[in-house]
Amino acid sequence: MNQYNKPGHYAERPMEIELIRSMSQAPLPAKPGKTPETLPDPPPDPGEAFIIKPAADWLQLGNDQQHDEMLFGEFWHEGELCILFADTNVGKSILAVQIGNSISRGEPMPGFPTKQQPENILYFDFELSTKQFEKRYTSTLHGNYRFAPNFFRVVFNPAANGIHKFASYADYINNALENAIISSRARIIIIDNITCLRSGTDSAASAISLMRNLQALKNKYHLSVLVLAHTPKRNPVKPVSRNDLQGSKMLLNFADSAFAIGESQTINGRRYLKQIKQRSSSQVYGAANVCLCNIIKPYNFLQFEFNGYGTEAHHLMHYTEQYRHNTENCILQLRQQGLSMRQIASETRLSSSTVDRVLKRLAKDYYAGS
Repeated sequence: MNQYNKPGHYAERPMEIELIRSMSQAPLPAKPGKTPETLPDPPPDPGEAFIIKPAADWLQLGNDQQHDEMLFGEFWHEGELCILFADTNVGKSILAVQIGNSISRGEPMPGFPTKQQPENILYFDFELSTKQFEKRYTSTLHGNYRFAPNFFRVVFNPAANGIHKFASYADYINNALENAIISSRARIIIIDNITCLRSGTDSAASAISLMRNLQALKNKYHLSVLVLAHTPKRNPVKPVSRNDLQGSKMLLNFADSAFAIGESQTINGRRYLKQIKQRSSSQVYGAANVCLCNIIKPYNFLQFEFNGYGTEAHHLMHYTEQYRHNTENCILQLRQQGLSMRQIASETRLSSSTVDRVLKRLAKDYYAGS
């Protein structure tokens, strides 16, 4: 028998092997510069609610991050969850598609800079039918508009039957949104509009829950999100404000920025864009400097055309004696038709308290004159 096959016999290992073996068993020397103070911070613990750092560290972290580029001028920056709100039939969807088209091509709209690198766009369209969408972006003479191949339009699947797998409709929608983001690799998301994704009868609470989940998805996947929302019929005498956001102005607490489309009461067809909230920059387009636009369709693309700047006050309805008289007559006629004060307020774009005051004053004048 060969002596090296005997159990327990290790005496005749070559010197080189013994040297390597002894070196591997020795403690490793510390690498220079790798002290506990210089080791990189561990990733945040997902089980903890808060991340704690010295304020100076947050400043350094901000310095290391790239500057957020504009996606739609000063209105919407990269990395923001932004709300665009307006009354119905004012042009929210038209502008949103135009913004998405601009970003997907890396070509800015005149007057509104955007990043030059084309990006994948997910446009969740819960407003228009396929035929309605087609009519906006085609013409008999010029045919269909050529969208960039990285502009994706998303609609509800009428045959979808997976909702029973989730505890709630909200969970189902959040999972579907995340799946779409992952599969498309899109980092720019446009949702038209938030009302169509709500669940239950409490629309405000449902919308707030959705906004909270959108913020979570934004932070997880480094998204930029534009959410469209309606305003109820508003008083055309008053300037657009955060109080006009339908459901709850609490939605703005979950948004990084917000802007609105106003409809001119003095120039037919004129629209204006006004900043309502901003964090990435100071306010540029407030009441004293709104962006003026018109909706046009050159060739086969329905769009907003930038027409300079102006003051919001110039485009509000002026409160005159004739306006007051017409408003009172309208309220009285609606009341005689049996409408409630809330219904009258909705029809006239006035608050319920204003309608109540007008009706009481009219009743008082009637009895005083009888």
